[in-house]
Amino acid sequence: MKPAPFAYLRPSTLEEALAALAGEQGAKVLAGGQSLVPLLSMRLAAPSMLIDINALPDLGHVTCDEAGVRVGALARHAHVLASTEAAAAQPLVAMALANVAHPTIRNRGTTVGSIVHADAAAEMPMVLRLLEGSVDVASVRGRRTIPAAELFAGPLESTLAHDEIAVEAFFPALAPRAGVAFQEISRRHGDYALVGVAALVELEGDEVVRARLGYLSVSDVPVVVDVSGSLADPAGAALAELEPVDDIHATADYRAHLVRVLTPRVLAAATDHARQRMNA
Repeated sequence: MKPAPFAYLRPSTLEEALAALAGEQGAKVLAGGQSLVPLLSMRLAAPSMLIDINALPDLGHVTCDEAGVRVGALARHAHVLASTEAAAAQPLVAMALANVAHPTIRNRGTTVGSIVHADAAAEMPMVLRLLEGSVDVASVRGRRTIPAAELFAGPLESTLAHDEIAVEAFFPALAPRAGVAFQEISRRHGDYALVGVAALVELEGDEVVRARLGYLSVSDVPVVVDVSGSLADPAGAALAELEPVDDIHATADYRAHLVRVLTPRVLAAATDHARQRMNA
């Protein structure tokens, strides 16, 4: 199918883009387009205007400091994945990005765009949620920061207002006594995950004192579960809070099975990672 007709604007400044978005209720923002363009082609989205932000300056950055990693709205997955500084500051970002689709998609798709698309089967929304990161958004009214815990409203639905553009995502740096791990199961590498799990643990001495798990492609939004008090049965604790869903790719029962298999495995890997970092 072909997209429904739409107007096209390629502004050269953020102010121009924000003004156009505020003035056109049916407008959509185009960055990498790896999520939006297929929706247009299937006519699951029919915006009156596409506002292409790829000519905007200063939005393709990946910067790191002791606080964490900041990713601009036009930074491609491949650019973020290639950053050794980002991988050192927060290894989970690179771990997850290596599982995002295929190289062709990573070369064009944007990390911030994936986050605000709010697909519960995508890696980066869950990673941001697990790490307690945030997204900065701008509009003609000004700029605000949305914590990841407040970003995902429902399936493919974020809490951005219609006239807001996400300009930057922030991933906090990994604490010195912490470790992370990530694993997902898909039919083929690069396909959407049937289930994905990430773990973030913190140690005191050699013991785990905090353990949080993030799940993708299980429920209809990215879900994070704190299993710090349930380390004897973390999968059981997670399933008590998760609501596995049926779809054309997998049954709810199969997803629950994958949660039981992956949860202890990823939690153990994150614990090993934390111990390795402490002993390095």
